[in-house]
Amino acid sequence: MPEDDAEAVRWYRLAAEQGYAAAQYILGFIYAEGRGVPKDDVKAVRLYRLAADQGVAEAQSNLGFMYADGRGVVQDYVQAHMW
Repeated sequence: MPEDDAEAVRWYRLAAEQGYAAAQYILGFIYAEGRGVPKDDVKAVRLYRLAADQGVAEAQSNLGFMYADGRGVVQDYVQAHMW
């Protein structure tokens, strides 16, 4: 089956909207990288935060990097260190 980024995004979004933490993390990564969607660091941070609050370690780490780099949020080294 060929890759279909738009279809993948659609399914991840449906799962993320239902609170599935892994889908929130992956969808955040998709927005951070701009794969199949326009790159949007603000959306990425929001999705990473939802997943991070549910204990997804990768989302916590990526959220820390977003704060450290000031991507989608005001640069904040304290928040970066916390995440």
